[in-house]
Amino acid sequence: MSFRKVNIVILVLAVVLFLLVLHHNFLGLSSLLRNEVSDSGILGLQPIDFVPNAPRQAVERRQEEIPVVIAASEDRLGGAIAAMNSIQHNTRSSVIFYIVTLNDTADHLRSWLKSGSLKNIRYKIVNFDTKLLEGKVKEDPDQGESMKPLTFARFYLPIFIPSAKKAIYMDDDVIVQGDILALYNTPLKPGHAAAFSEDCDSTSTKVVIRGAGNQYNYIGYLDYKKERIRKLSMKASTCSFNPGVFVANLTEWKRQNITNQLEKWMKLNVEEGLYSRTLAGSITTPPLLIVFYQQHSTIDPMWNVRHLGSSAGKRYSPQFVKAAKLLHWNGHFKPWGRTASYTDVWEKWYIPDPTGKFSLIRRHMEIANIK
Repeated sequence: MSFRKVNIVILVLAVVLFLLVLHHNFLGLSSLLRNEVSDSGILGLQPIDFVPNAPRQAVERRQEEIPVVIAASEDRLGGAIAAMNSIQHNTRSSVIFYIVTLNDTADHLRSWLKSGSLKNIRYKIVNFDTKLLEGKVKEDPDQGESMKPLTFARFYLPIFIPSAKKAIYMDDDVIVQGDILALYNTPLKPGHAAAFSEDCDSTSTKVVIRGAGNQYNYIGYLDYKKERIRKLSMKASTCSFNPGVFVANLTEWKRQNITNQLEKWMKLNVEEGLYSRTLAGSITTPPLLIVFYQQHSTIDPMWNVRHLGSSAGKRYSPQFVKAAKLLHWNGHFKPWGRTASYTDVWEKWYIPDPTGKFSLIRRHMEIANIK
């Protein structure tokens, strides 16, 4: 009997050992399959143009996926490249760039994104259909932006990323020095579809443009002589906000039909000329000011330290510039131009164009050419 018991015990132990080995192998296989599914689910997502060697953290941090929308025109493509590079290098979160451009720029953009440290950027190139603007924009030679369709890309975020609940929009003339996750986590009040940085905040100096009125209140953007504007009962002294960087709650945006509201005011401006004749800033600002009047949240002012492009001089101390989370060269003097300020900060993130089509304009280069 004892011999039989020993055999039974040995048999049981053998079975248990076999099951343990089988279980271990199953877990290994399961893990492998799970990783392959995850990689396929993210890296093979269509129609996003993902790079095959995207970092492992992109898979592991899906819950922190941050959509960033940025417009990229051919003549400013280097700006978009530098902005994306700065974002990518200053965050551990998984970021997907939705790069809005025109068809004739797409190939140039793809070739640039395949170079150097940009290879790990996850992105989707979105073609902007200029037909969206028919009847909504009146071309004005004095307002160059009116003839640049990508300026209005920020109005159509739900079209570019229909499945996203939240997104960040930013202009191409910015550099991000903080972790983009902090901006993405900006709290929006209930019922608010977006959060902007107000022009009256303490970090960005109030700017008065000669002959253009105040750049930091509504009267600098809207013509209060027009009856339709007066009927809105918006105080002319209300602080305006900068639309170059904002966080959008796309669920609320769609619920309130924000895009349709913006288009309504674009059409009315074409018909009635509602914007200020001496527009203090971007042509996209007036309809946003109307639609979001007293109905927007605010972002931390350090996430849109602007006016770096308002003049050729330096308005901020080196310590303040270093502490800023986001630097914004709004204005005429862009960091890729000949008379920009703080170009050393911007050039840290710029990656030369491998095709040679885009190049920086610098004074010392011009002097060298003259000699």
